[in-house]
Amino acid sequence: MPPHGRRRPSGLTILLSLLCLFTATASAASAVLGIDLGTEYIKAALVKPGIPLDIVLTKDSKRKETAAIAFKPLRAKVNTAESELYPERVYGGDAVALSARFPSDVYPNLKSLLGLKLNDDLVLEYRATHPGLQMVEWPETGTIGFKSDSFVAEEEPWLIEELLAMELKNIKGNAETMAGKGSIIKDAVVTVPSFYTVEERRAITLAAGLAGLRVLTLISDGLAVGLNYATSRTFPTVNEGGKPETHLVYDMGAGSTTATVLRFQGRTVKDVGKFNKTIQEVQVLGSSWDKSLGGDALNQVILVDMIEKVTESSQMKKLGLDAKHVQSHGRTMAKLWKEAERIRQVLSANTETSSTFEGLYYEDFTFKYKLSRIDFEKLASAFFFRVQRPVEEALKSAKLTIADLESVILHGGAVRTPFVQKQLEAVIRDSDKIRTNVNSDEAAVFGAAFKAAAISPSFRVKEIRAADSAVYPVIVSWSLDGKDKQQKLFVPTSQVGAEKQISVKATEDFSFSLSQQIPLPPSDLPVSEIKTHNLTDSVKSLTSKGCTLGEITTKFTVRLSPVDGLPEVVSGSVSCQITEPEIKKGGMVEGVKDLFGFGSKKGDQEPLKGDTDTNASTTSSSSSSATISSSLESSTTSVDSQTTHPSATDATKENPKEAKKKMETVYIAFSTEVTGNSGVKPDSLQRMKKRLASFDKSDRSRVYREETLNNLEGYTYKIRDLLEDKDFMEASTTQQRDEIEAKSNDASMWLYGDGAEASRETLKARLDELRGLVEPIQKRKEEAKSRPDQVQRLKDALKQAESMVAMIQQQMESQEKAKAEAASKASESESQTTEAPSASIDDFAELDDATSTSSTSTTSAPKIPEMQMPLYNKEDVNAILEKHETVQKWLDEKLAEQEKLGLTDDPVVLSSDLSAKSEEINNAVMNLITKSMKVPQMPKKAKSSKSTKMSSTSSTAADSSSVEFGESPKETTGPLDNEADSGHKITKEEIEEAMAEQKSKAEKTKKSAKAKATGKGKGKGKGKTKGKGKEKGKDEGKSEL
Repeated sequence: MPPHGRRRPSGLTILLSLLCLFTATASAASAVLGIDLGTEYIKAALVKPGIPLDIVLTKDSKRKETAAIAFKPLRAKVNTAESELYPERVYGGDAVALSARFPSDVYPNLKSLLGLKLNDDLVLEYRATHPGLQMVEWPETGTIGFKSDSFVAEEEPWLIEELLAMELKNIKGNAETMAGKGSIIKDAVVTVPSFYTVEERRAITLAAGLAGLRVLTLISDGLAVGLNYATSRTFPTVNEGGKPETHLVYDMGAGSTTATVLRFQGRTVKDVGKFNKTIQEVQVLGSSWDKSLGGDALNQVILVDMIEKVTESSQMKKLGLDAKHVQSHGRTMAKLWKEAERIRQVLSANTETSSTFEGLYYEDFTFKYKLSRIDFEKLASAFFFRVQRPVEEALKSAKLTIADLESVILHGGAVRTPFVQKQLEAVIRDSDKIRTNVNSDEAAVFGAAFKAAAISPSFRVKEIRAADSAVYPVIVSWSLDGKDKQQKLFVPTSQVGAEKQISVKATEDFSFSLSQQIPLPPSDLPVSEIKTHNLTDSVKSLTSKGCTLGEITTKFTVRLSPVDGLPEVVSGSVSCQITEPEIKKGGMVEGVKDLFGFGSKKGDQEPLKGDTDTNASTTSSSSSSATISSSLESSTTSVDSQTTHPSATDATKENPKEAKKKMETVYIAFSTEVTGNSGVKPDSLQRMKKRLASFDKSDRSRVYREETLNNLEGYTYKIRDLLEDKDFMEASTTQQRDEIEAKSNDASMWLYGDGAEASRETLKARLDELRGLVEPIQKRKEEAKSRPDQVQRLKDALKQAESMVAMIQQQMESQEKAKAEAASKASESESQTTEAPSASIDDFAELDDATSTSSTSTTSAPKIPEMQMPLYNKEDVNAILEKHETVQKWLDEKLAEQEKLGLTDDPVVLSSDLSAKSEEINNAVMNLITKSMKVPQMPKKAKSSKSTKMSSTSSTAADSSSVEFGESPKETTGPLDNEADSGHKITKEEIEEAMAEQKSKAEKTKKSAKAKATGKGKGKGKGKTKGKGKEKGKDEGKSEL
């Protein structure tokens, strides 16, 4: 058995440990995220084992984060090529609060700018609303970037994707905090408006990748709401004659409005084995949108009215300021925009509201603004028809009417605006169909999280098959023989994930492109360009097998990607039909059968004259990967026969060949190149990743610095309290206290001056200096307080050791005395042993053991009582006496040295040393006490099989007696032993209890041994040894026979 403290772990323990480790790792890795990326707010929902579906809270415990980020500038502008310290990043509402102070470094509502160019109408509106921001065009993609005043002018602009990646990474960090320590989230499903083109979709994917998230799929806002709607409902099964339900999701957010027509139905499909199951299906039938209609557009109406009334004030007129001056003033516009949003939200529940601005535009100008709901609706009257148009166009796209709708599901914050709901009632013409039976703020994020859980293999959820639509037509274009050709592959209502094949009469390597057709303004957005690499060689391979160029067909399979909904080429092939000979029955096949004697039974078989070695025609197929490095060969190759048996040849001649058509296919190797404005070069991508990583490192350093700063400031306050503490004063000299006070005051003054911007290393050096002065005094103070108790504890342990030694010596003397008395009694009874002739012949002697076949019978002498093996010996006593003497000597020496020292001197004996010595003595005592539980059983003499059966009852009693003497059938470990070996701190009460138990056991041992020595177990009866007490005689019955 391994020594205590080093026991080998069992197989079960190892298995459970690995299982727990695997479970923890899998749990950390299986968490997924659903993100509702809105214009004004970002919401996220987490799915993790133990957290089925819950909203990710912000650092302020809010259920949604404002979609804004700000750079808090440093005193000097940052050059990323030289400095490791970057500006502080602020997110959410805290970032918006800085817009008045730093209008050029606060970036809100970035989603509306994704994939757009600098001259786009939406970009121009954004620039007018946020005049403090410096928007530039990034030449590589033609999209927008921002110049920041926190960085030098030479710094590359910050792209929308980079800023959005920072916001997503902040959301990811909040989710990992919520998931628990050690959790890492990598997978997410992100919602996007249905009208997003290839450029916006790729920009979202790029931003998520920069944030460390892998996009499982992009899901449209309307489908996400519909998916959440279906999770708690069951719809009619169409296989059983049920009628599908049709609903329209009307989503008006801060930046845009979408209307999505959805079909909900149940369907019975085949399950595992012979069973069927019913699933739910959600399919997009049609959609429409208004890209600029939303809460921000309504805020803009109020903002314009505010600017108009500001410029009409007498104070502004005296200064000669007009609307252009106000619109170009960043701080003024930031204040007005923030208040315009608040006013709109208040008017959704109230009929009137007002605001007051102090120091607007310049310090002495105070502006008061008042607006009623009626006036607001008059200002927004131009938007009335725009509210209805997405509904009408979505139904037209789905080829349905309002009567076909079961309900209209409202989603988004702006749908709470009273006039919006009135316009929807007017177009629907049935107020009962307008439903608010989903959470208008969180339905989309819950639907995205459900989709993420359904895609992830780590979760099992209700099976709902959701199908998005292409939204935009997809076309393929190519040029052959100097002619440009084009073909439409997908229509707006095509389902995402669908595949289609295109046939091209191309016999040489060429390229073709895929693009989206955008209706307004009419344009084609390039998606990708595909180039073939082995088409020419593949065609040559087919022509060598008898194919003509006119018979060769080139095909490509194109799919709407289930990840981003964009078209992608899955595979390509070139093929033609070739003629292959086929042997009639009785031809080659029969010839081979004849070779092995399995031919026809018609009697026309001829003798075989040799061996045959025929190679059958073989066919192999190989697939190609869509990369430049693919090496492809024909998918079907024919190998001619090397040698043919004469009989087989004759059979072939007698049976002419029959023509057979066979499709020969060769897979095409091709490469795909991303085209369009969203294609970021690898060098630029690496620069973005490096810059974001440096920002993260700077943020971590800032956090550590602030912690050190807080610790230093708190320590100065702690020193003030210590200098007034009585015990601290007793443990220190006046000179030491004066030095500590001077250093503390100096640090406090420094913190409010130059120390406010000091580095973490400088702050830590100051803190260590103060601790070096205070901690030695603190240690003396604590030692003086705790030392008396530890000294007394050690003295008590030494006394207990003395008591233990005395008890062991008494027990050893008792055992020796009992053993001597037992030996004396046994010597007196030896003279009574007699020998007698056998009374008769034992007819059953052959059945007895060899030890029982003697012809004479001996009357057994009284058995010497088996004595317990000694529990303790002189070595045990000497060991504990030596330990006691060593510790006692050490204690006396240390206490004598400590008595010579004063309170302001460092102690020579520490409480930790005293505690360790106490544990050392206690463990030595406990090892002796628990020794009685580990004494092995004394060896017993072998018995005959017959006598063993007859004395089973007595043996049981004997075993019971041996346990009473402290023996055990095998080594065991008691609770006290476990405690001693596992590092348990033994208390005084435990030792006293164990010693009392040991003393009681020793008394029982003494009485029992004395009783055995007086002959209590002596045999009785004539010619028969029968123990009255614990054991029967071995030769029972032989004398009587």
